[in-house]
Amino acid sequence: MTTFVMDGGIDGYGQATSTGAALLVDGTTVFTVAGGPIRIVDLFSMVIVGGDATAATLKWNADGTVGAATDFTAASAALTSLAAGGIVYNNFTTLSTAPVITQTNGVALAGPTAATGGGIYVPAGIIKMVIGSGPTVTATYQHFMRWIPMARGVTVTPAF
Repeated sequence: MTTFVMDGGIDGYGQATSTGAALLVDGTTVFTVAGGPIRIVDLFSMVIVGGDATAATLKWNADGTVGAATDFTAASAALTSLAAGGIVYNNFTTLSTAPVITQTNGVALAGPTAATGGGIYVPAGIIKMVIGSGPTVTATYQHFMRWIPMARGVTVTPAF
């Protein structure tokens, strides 16, 4: 629902954009990137309303205006009955690293679990969720992304 400049924009650690809360539905566009590529530094989802017993999984995909749609994470483990405050975050160690699930009340260690995790470059286009074995029918998630523009004038807009 918002984007704000942090640390001086293009020369610092960029912007942060967040969505409203919504169900995890396969193929849903979460963010739209316009004006050039970005480097995603942090991307995490927080459970706002706790989940049901559906064993849904979450992975992320970038569908750029150049190139082909590409998954940039593997599927998470099952998000079964994840409680409000649970966090699903990406550590960006490889393009096939699964998001990490924490069953905490909104508190989790940030950053990669290996020295190679420094973010992910994605082109202008859309960033969407790929949901397996779902969607859940009760859980709502809010998504947060901190990103660095790779050119002046780049924007990221939340889809909901």
